Formats: sequence, structure tokens, C-alpha cells
Amino acid sequence: MMEEEKGTVVVAPVERVVFALNGERQEVSAAEVDPSTTLLEFIRTATPFKGPKLGCGEGGCGACVVLIAKYNPTTDEVTEFSASSCLTLVYSIHFCSVITAEGLGNTQDGFHAIQKRMSGFHASQCGFCTPGMCMSIMSSLINADKSKQPEPPQGFSKLSVSEAERSFSGNLCRCTGYRPIVDACKSFASDVDLEDLGLNTFWKKGDMCPDVSKLPGYTFGGGICTFPDFLKFEIKTSLDYMNDATIPSPMEGWYCPKSIKQYYELVNSGLFSESSVKVVVGNTSTGVYKDQDLYDRYIDIAGIPELSSIVRKDKGIEIGAATTIARTIEILNQESESMSSPDGSVVFRKLADHMSKVASPFVRNTASIGGNIILAHKYPFRSDISTILLGAAATVSLQVSSETLHVTFEQFLEQPPLDHSTLLLNIFIPHWASDCKKENTLIFETYRAAPRPLGNAVSYVNSAFLGHVALDKSSGDNVLSNLHLAFGAYGTEHAIRARKVEEHLTGKILTASVVLEAVKLLRETVVPMEGTTHPEYRVSVAVGFLFSFLSPLCKGMVEPGKTPSISEDLLDNYVHNMPFSLRRETISGDEYKPVGDPIKKYKVELQASGEAVYVDDIPAPKNCLYGEFIYSTQPLAYVKSIKFKPSLASKKIITVVSAKDIPTGGRNIGSSSFLGEDEPLFGDPIAEFAGQALGVVIAETQRYADMAAKQVVVEYSTDGLKAPILTVEQAVQNKSYIKVPPSMAPKQVGDFSIGMAEADHKILLEEVKLPSQYYFYMETQTALAIPDEDNTMTVYSSSQYPEFAQNVISKCLGIPFSSVRVITRRVGGGFGGKSVRSLHVATAAALCAHTLRRPVRMHLNRNTDMIMIGGRHPMKGRYSVGFKSGGKITALHLDLLIDAGISADASPIMPGHVVSGLKKYNWGALSFDIKLCRTNHTSKSTMRAPGHTQGSFVAEAVIEHVASVLSLDANAVRQRNFHSYDSLVSFYPGSSAGESSSAYTLHSLFDRLASTSSYLQRSESIKKFNGCSKWRKRGISSVPLVFSVRVRPAPGRVSVLTDGSIVVEVGGIELGQGLWTKVQQTTAFALGQLWPTGCEEGLLDRIRVLQSDTLNLVQGGLTAGSTTSESSCAATLQACNMLLDRLKPVMGRLQSQSGTVSWDTLISQASQENVNLSASAYWVPDKDSNSYLNYGAGTSEVEIDLLTGAITILRSDLIYDCGKSLNPAVDLGQIEGSFIQGIGFFIHEEHQTNSDGLVISNSTWDYKIPSVDTIPKQFNAEVLNTGYHKHRVLSSKASGEPAVVLAASVHCALRGAIRAARIEFAGSTESARSSLLTFQLDVPASMTVVKELCGLDIVEKYLQEDDLSSTGTAGCN
Repeated sequence: MMEEEKGTVVVAPVERVVFALNGERQEVSAAEVDPSTTLLEFIRTATPFKGPKLGCGEGGCGACVVLIAKYNPTTDEVTEFSASSCLTLVYSIHFCSVITAEGLGNTQDGFHAIQKRMSGFHASQCGFCTPGMCMSIMSSLINADKSKQPEPPQGFSKLSVSEAERSFSGNLCRCTGYRPIVDACKSFASDVDLEDLGLNTFWKKGDMCPDVSKLPGYTFGGGICTFPDFLKFEIKTSLDYMNDATIPSPMEGWYCPKSIKQYYELVNSGLFSESSVKVVVGNTSTGVYKDQDLYDRYIDIAGIPELSSIVRKDKGIEIGAATTIARTIEILNQESESMSSPDGSVVFRKLADHMSKVASPFVRNTASIGGNIILAHKYPFRSDISTILLGAAATVSLQVSSETLHVTFEQFLEQPPLDHSTLLLNIFIPHWASDCKKENTLIFETYRAAPRPLGNAVSYVNSAFLGHVALDKSSGDNVLSNLHLAFGAYGTEHAIRARKVEEHLTGKILTASVVLEAVKLLRETVVPMEGTTHPEYRVSVAVGFLFSFLSPLCKGMVEPGKTPSISEDLLDNYVHNMPFSLRRETISGDEYKPVGDPIKKYKVELQASGEAVYVDDIPAPKNCLYGEFIYSTQPLAYVKSIKFKPSLASKKIITVVSAKDIPTGGRNIGSSSFLGEDEPLFGDPIAEFAGQALGVVIAETQRYADMAAKQVVVEYSTDGLKAPILTVEQAVQNKSYIKVPPSMAPKQVGDFSIGMAEADHKILLEEVKLPSQYYFYMETQTALAIPDEDNTMTVYSSSQYPEFAQNVISKCLGIPFSSVRVITRRVGGGFGGKSVRSLHVATAAALCAHTLRRPVRMHLNRNTDMIMIGGRHPMKGRYSVGFKSGGKITALHLDLLIDAGISADASPIMPGHVVSGLKKYNWGALSFDIKLCRTNHTSKSTMRAPGHTQGSFVAEAVIEHVASVLSLDANAVRQRNFHSYDSLVSFYPGSSAGESSSAYTLHSLFDRLASTSSYLQRSESIKKFNGCSKWRKRGISSVPLVFSVRVRPAPGRVSVLTDGSIVVEVGGIELGQGLWTKVQQTTAFALGQLWPTGCEEGLLDRIRVLQSDTLNLVQGGLTAGSTTSESSCAATLQACNMLLDRLKPVMGRLQSQSGTVSWDTLISQASQENVNLSASAYWVPDKDSNSYLNYGAGTSEVEIDLLTGAITILRSDLIYDCGKSLNPAVDLGQIEGSFIQGIGFFIHEEHQTNSDGLVISNSTWDYKIPSVDTIPKQFNAEVLNTGYHKHRVLSSKASGEPAVVLAASVHCALRGAIRAARIEFAGSTESARSSLLTFQLDVPASMTVVKELCGLDIVEKYLQEDDLSSTGTAGCN
């Protein structure tokens, strides 16, 4: 396929692309779909399938994962792999087969075993991530079953447990905490012990012999056709994989050169400019460096054979630049296994192992190794691959027009950025086997320090070291030669070799002094660029890596990877393994059956199959337009003008909607606080904070709108304006506060001055700081607004508060509430972020639809969502505490400044919630001065356990500080300050009302946890471990939970249709918390009284729970605070009782005539008698008991690496009082999920802004929520049944939020481990050691923080010690 253009033969653009989607043929015409369209966009907008979700658009979350299969007609083989459809361009999958979750299994054809097991193991909550999870697991199963491993037992795959646990390592979940997903995966593994698997619907925990026959059957090989025959036939009969038609003139399009010659013919044709064409293989680079404009031409070089060739040579292997990273790993592993020389295999094996920690499986499957290297060459990209190839002394081949150049990797990295005239051909990796003389041993090691062990996170610093070791015959010491010491990612333009260090070490006998000098030289070499975050940390870790490499070669040194004379029971083999599940649960009795049964989530299979409908899954109405916010980058400024750069994306703009388009009678309102304070929809004429909406760009697709918004140029002016308030200290100086109504203000307890006078010891004005946290719901903010007749509006919103959305939209448009219908079916995660903050998106979409008289959809991309939506409230405070020598605290005072952002939102509740969390201990006297500061930041809103999380943390910080000062065990200090029942009543007068002393279960819970978690024994083991281990330390901590919740009124309606099916409507929104499931169970319990044989599954199956509709069921209220499920159940129960009162007389009459009466007969007769079969209720809790206390406890054990700061959570044990759980499986999932989200807050999630307050941690690359490889290795959770609670709904208690605060146990355990590390390197004097025991441990206590507190110079300190051989080994036997 060639075209003539100005006398030059040019490859023609592709005219059509053919592929299979879930077995159906798809043909994409170039005239219909532009070349920048992703596979995800095509599937979601041009087909009926909605399984792949847009979670991040960066390949960083896995929500969009699909299975792609390719067919080789020569070998008649099909290869399958997972891929990120948000990065994969649709034109790149010509003659491929694509499978989505719907193709795996669905309602019509039946569900796949993966989907059934995900459902049965309670592995889906909000469900937004579940289809992607299923596809990652499917890919792992198919490829494992194709391996050469032994045949598995019937019903299992060849997948091993360790492989199963890694099968979804790149997929993120914000709801479940990952444990049930791990169990579902492991159930397929051939070496699994089924008794180790957690709570499920297939057998009860404790069953004598669970066997695979009880699980949904798995067909070996996956059980589905991944590549249809029709496509194989079409490939075989095609003369060329691409279109063979010629196109007469230059046009936009996708070009697929089949040779290097054709590539250069294209590049030199004059059709392309650097700015308008993009050269791609897998297009994964856009996940890191976002496209800033649209491209109208693409050159796909994946089809050039030379770029994918693998050539084995005498001294190594040559890998084509277009070879995927996954294929490269496979090749390196194969080569290492086939090589006879151990020295030769070590390089390839370790390179492969390191590459398997780069990105995620579904990115490695499509990303090319050459693309990764080009990124590292073009940008300061923190590439692991670039560094390890430099360390392995790789070389590259470059094609520059007609000339082929061979250069070292170092030379390549130092070249100026390449343009399209230079093509990276291949990478040659030497195996070094032939270079090893008999007396020499090859050593090769790679290292990385990253927030996640298994990848999906770029490194803070990485390195690769290669060399030869020989034994000095005279001394018996080791001597190094031929060294390659590579360092990267530390804040450098590209990876470098530390040549001065290499020269220093070469030929020298390795001693402590030689290594110390090498460290000094390295510090002079590894110098981060200005602006690099954590520069000292990165340098220190680089030093640690060099020390780790050299120490095994030095006599007498304690190697970081080894701990002398530690017995196996102290090592705990699970430290470096993936999680395993040991979960306990207590199931309620039969009193309220099926309430109390751990049944699976309502309609959960639909979530696994991708058929569950979220707002963005609703088919776009005809003539639908799409919007994206333009936001301010300045904190306080007049907006003088909004213009757009000339670009391809700017041409896609249809219009911009702004404050001027608000109709007469409407208001510039985007949200409102619970107390009535409005927040503007648009900053007009003044932008009050960075991230404030200024307008909405409208385009024909969401991608066009998103890209067009990037073209905006806003002119600002600060003339006449005061300086913005960007800190709480500035707010205090300017007296910029948000008022807290007296009714919401917390009350002090006792007399602080008297309590301080009674104290033996005092700590005065100790600082404590807490940052913000982003919600990271998997489904970003989204809304679809459809104008209707008579100036009315229907809005589908992903909202926790549809009623409030209805109010705000109507005020903005100036129309009655009755003219606005807001519908919410389900929400893909909320955590408080979709209560008030979602209103802006729904209102903006409604205003655009009203203005344009066309449907408008807005689905915020992840970057915009993170910048605009806000999050948890940052706080800064100081505490003063008095206490006795025995640890009893007599008084506590807290001065606290809360950053509320620009508007009130829900912030007035925060002081009360903070103090409520603080009151978990009996402080004797408690006083506080809390100021709610108004700043020029995005409004902060409620986030899971708002205020309680911060208040509880402050309480634990005080306890830890007191224990440290007194040199007492922190747990002992905690228990000395637990409430008695009387003090509990005085600290929580409202929440404890009506509760008997027997309901105060904290003491018994804490004692039970100490026993079940073996706290005392493990504490002793940790002391021994820390005494023996120099470079790793452990800590353990237990924290209690006292959490006050408030129950709110709720509506409910239950209707029985004439065929006996039941429809239930409640105001509460299904967010993943199992609200619909509990409502379904409650309905079955109540109406089951009229079911002939009691409540059986048949009745459950007849119940349908409907979506929220503000014009159908009014006063729906807010779904938040963990109590909406019980409120909705109470309203449902009330409505059911009304129906029972109507139906029982009919039942009585029928029974008197014929004995047993079926449900269908009863309903038919009632209908004939004109009985009202629909009952509505509005449940209002008793004022005397509308709030209550929840109790629980958590113990966590951690291990830290002193050289990198890496944190491993070895074990967490949770115990929680759920009263009588409405559904133990749901509650257990909520408890685990909230605990893991708390770990994110306390350990991982760094919420960062620039000097103007604009969020800069605005992507999956910069913001790291917990992943499956960062959760506790051993995780035990127990839901305790504490019996009858007369004021609770069916004796149940809340579960969704409280466990967040238990994650403070991880933070406190870290403090203990760090303390042990500081003592280790404190020196010999007692004063030096005691001064290091007390320190401030920030939140989040990330690995960078941990390392800095352990010491940035500990390697140097160690090397300077006189007697290396005796260090750190005393008492270890």
C-alpha cells in the first residue's frame, strides 16, 4: 500500500481496522474514528459493552483492563495478555481479539468461575474495579495453564499461590482492602490449602473438609474462546494485515510501515511535522507524560520486523526496541535457564526479576523496552530499566537515516533528545559468562526503593552494580575489578555511572575504610537536581545500596540481607511473602433470618461481569455533548480573560459555559454547606483558590473536552486584592474563621488547671501535624444532565446526596425543586467525597445542558478530580499533658487549627468529631481551643471517619509520648487511661445515653485481642529480633476504638406487585457498603413471616431494590456516617410492618379455607380485594438514642529496612463489636477496607500542593494508595456478636468508618521500630540514647520519613565503628 506524493513513495494511512470484541467482528473506518481514539473510548462509546472503566487514564489503576489475544497464522498459535485499554489505541489492535468482562461471562450466557468466585468470596464492594480485576486474573490463569508446569488437580489451574497473589498486582481497589480478592484468586491455585481461604458462600469456616467441588467449576485453560475462528480465517486469507487500498492525497491517519525503509520514507515525505505526528508502539508513555494536544497522525512502528527481533549472540542477546517489557522478561528468564554458566545466567535472571517490578503486568504487556529507554532519554523519567541496563553494560543500536550506529548505553543517554529521524533499533545485553576467568566470580545486583514492592510505582532511587571478584591470595580478602556502578531516579536527568567510585574500589582489598571512602565519593557523585523531593533521602538510599552490594564482600560486616544467629522463629518466613488469609467471624443466630447471614452482595455478579450500570455507563442520549472544567491556577486573583492556544484540540471546542450563562433568576451556586453557606459554581469575577472552576469547555467527546481544557490561557490580575491566606497561621493572623454553631461545638470536661496541678510530669506545647488525604474513589465525579419538557431537568449523578444536588441545581437554574429530578443508581466509591463535592459537577452539567438545550455529560479525568475536589481536613496543633509517674493522665489541653478551605461545606462538624475521637481515653480533665480556619484552598469536606481519624491519632500520639517519657510500655499506659463506665458517660453524655454498662465492651475486646494476637509473646520476640538485627527493626502496637455515630431519619417504600415480586425503594445510596444487601435481607425477614416455610432464598430472589430518584422518594437525605444502612433497614422494616398489617387478615381468611397458603396466592387475593400493596414510611430515630458508641481494637506489627525506610506490615489483628451484624460478610469487608484506607492515610498517601495551593500530587504516578503488596502479610479480622442492643436496628451497629482509626496501630508500631533503630545507632552514652527516644513522627509516615528518622548517615556511622565483627550480635542465640 503506497501512495505517490511529490514524486516520493509513501506508506498510505490505514483505511480500516478489523478486530473481534467478545467474539463479534468490529470494523473501524478511518473516516469514522480518528487515530487518537483509545480502545477504552471505542468500547464504551461505540459498542454496548461497559465493563472496562475509566479510572485514571494513565494505566495506573487497572479499572480498564481487557484481555487481548493475537494469532500467528504460521504457527497456528494464540497468545493472550492483559492490557490497559485506556492507553491502547484502537488502531493498534488490527486483527486482534479483545475480551472484556462481559465476554468472560454475563447474565444471558452465564457467569464465569472467576466472576462467581469473586462474588462468593465477597471480593467486590462498590464494584467499579471488579471487571478489571477479573480480566487480570483471567490473563494469569490462561497463561499459567499454557506453561510447562505439571498438570493440576481437577478443578484447579496451573497457577501457584504466589502467582495468584501477584495476578492483579497493578489493579487498585479502594473498598475491599484486597484480602477477599486474594482469596478468590488463590482458590484457583493448584497448591492452595482451601482451609486457608477466608469467609465465603461456598462453605462455612470450620467445615471439616472444604473441597474444590464446592467452588464454581473452572475449566482448564480458562474455558472461553479467546480468538474466534472467523478472525483466524480472515487473517489467513488476507494478503496483508493492513489495508491494501491506496489513498490519493495526504490525510490524517494511522501509518504502519513494514520496514525501516518505509519508516524513513514516511518521515522524509513532508507529510509530518514533529508536533503533529506521534511515533508509537504501545502508547503507554501517555500514562506518564500526558499528551498536551491532539495528534492527527500516528506512525506505528510495532510492525517493523527488525524492531521486534531477538538475536542470540556469542556474548549476549540482542533485543529489538519494539519488544514488550513482558516479552523481554520472558526472554531473559529463558536465556538464564538455558545457560550452562552460572555467571552468565545471573545477569539475565536478575534483570528479569527487576523488570517484573516495573509498572504493572497490563502495562508491561504492551509497553516496549525501547519506549521506556526513549522516555528516560527524552525526559528526567525515573526509569528502572535504563539504570539496570546501564549497570549491565548494555549497548544500543541507532538508525540515523541510512547509517547504523552502535553506542554504549552511557553514550546514548548523554546524547541530545532524538527526533523522528533517529530510530532506536535494539539493545544488546551481554551475559558476561565468557569474560569470567576461573579465579574471578561475576557479581551483579540491582536495587530499587519505591513506595510499592511489586511495581506500579516509580523509584525514589535505583541502582545496578556489576563487577568481578577475585580472592587476594596473600590476605584472603576480596578484590573487585571491571566495575559498573549505575545509579538513577535520584533526581537526575538520566542514569549515571559512578566512575570515581568505580576507580576507587578497583583493585583494592575491601575493608571498612575503603568502603567508607567509596561512600564519601558517592555522596559527591549522586547529587539531586534542584527541586527534587527528598534529596537527602535519595542520596542516603544510594549509599545504602552500595553498602548492601559491598558488605557481603567485606570480612566481619553485618550484611543488610542477613541477621547473625537469629533463630527461624524470629525471622518469620512470611515477611517477604505475599498475604495469606486467616480471618475469623462470628455469625448471628437465626432470630432475624436471613438478617445476620453472610450472604453475598446484592447483584454482585453484575459488578463482576461489567453489567452493573454506573452513571458513565448510561448510554449517551442523542446529540449529547461533553464538558470539562477550566480551573484557576491562582489562589486569589481577578480573572481578566480566558483564551485558548491555537491547537488541534482548540478546534474541537464548541463553546465555553461560564457564570454569564446562569439564567435570570438563577444563582452562581455550586454547592452549599449544611448550614446554608453557598459556594460559587464559578470563580467570577475573582478566583478565590487554585482549583476553582472558571468555566466548562464543551466538545463532542469527553476526550476532546479534556484536551481542549489543557489549551486554556487565563489572564489574572491581583490589583487591589489582599494576599491569599494559604496557611492556618495566616488565617489566625487575619482572623479568617468559619463559625461553628454553639449546638455543634464540643464540650470540655473537668478543670484542666486542677488536673495539671495533680500531675507528677508535664509535656508542654508538643506539636502535632496531620495532612490532607484524597478520596481516590475508583469512579471519579460524573454526571449526565438531560433537559426535558417545560424547562425541567433530569440529572444522573454519582452522588451520596441526590436530594441536596436537586436543591443546588434548582437554585442555580432558578427553577422549582420539582423541576429537577436527580437519579443515582449506584456509586463507584464515595468515602464522603460525593456528598457535597459532587454537587459542583452535577450543577455544572445541568447548567450546560440548560444553556445548550442538549444533553451534557461530565466525567472528570483523574487529574482534574484530584485538583478540584479537595479531601480530608489538614490540621496543626499543640498539646499539653500532665500525668502521674505510673502513667495515669490527669489533664490534656489541645490547641488545634483546622484548614477548612474556602467554604464551610461540612466543616462545622469537624471540631466535635475531633474531640469525640480524642475522648477515647479518660484524660481526667480535657480542654481545647479549636479554630476552623478559612483559607484560599479548595474546600475540605468529610472523608471516611472525618475528625475521628485525626482526634484518635492525636490521642495515640499523646499516649505514646507519655509512655516514652516514663519508659513504660505504651499498651500499659493505654489501659491505665481506659474509661470506666462512669467516666465514659461523662465524656460521651449523649452517645452513651440509654446504653447499659454491659454495652461498654472495650475492656473485654482489648483483652481478647491481646490474647488472640499473642501480643505479649510477640513483643518479647520483637525485643530479641531488634537486639540481633542491625539493619531491620520491628515494632508492635495496639490501639483501642471508641467511635460515636449518629443515626439520621430515612424514607423507605416497599411495594408488592401482583405476581408476588417485591420492589423496595430507600433514600440511601449503594456506595459499595452493602446497603442494598442489608435492605434486601431486612425485607425478606419482615415479609418472610407470611412465606409458607419461613424465609428462604426464594423470597430473597424476588426482592429488587431500586435506584434513588428525588421525585419518586423524597427526603432521601445524605448517605454518610456509616449509619444509612441501618436507617434504611429501619424504614424498610417499618414499611413492611405496614404491609403485614394489611396482609395478615387476608392470610387468615385464606388459611381458614385451605390451610397452607402460598405467597403468590396471598398476593393475588389481596390484589383482588383492593388491598394497598405499597407502603411508605419515614423512620425517625428516638431523640434519646440517635447516637451511640462503637468499640473495637487493633494490633499491628511492622518491620522497617533501615537502609531504605521500606515498611512491611507483618501482621494486623482487628476485633470489632458489630452488635448483631446485619450481614457479617458485608461488615467484615467494610472493616477491612476502612482499615486499609486508614493505612493509606497514616503511611502512604502524600497529598502535596505547590506554593499557590494547587494540588500537584494529581495522578496515580504521584499519589499512592495502598495496593495488594502493601497490606498486612497476615490479616485477621473478627466481627464480634455482642448480643441484644434494644435501641439499635435489629441490634446492629455501624461498621463502615470506625475501623479507619485502628490503622493508627501501624503508625504507632512504626514509632517503636524507629525507636529501636535510633537506639541502635545512638552511640554509647545514656544521654545520647534517651534523647532519641522522643521524636515527632509525621503523617504520612512514608518510607522517606522513616529513613530520615532512622538516620541518613547510619552506614557511615557503622563503618566508623572499631569492632565490626561484634556489632549487633549479642544475645542472639
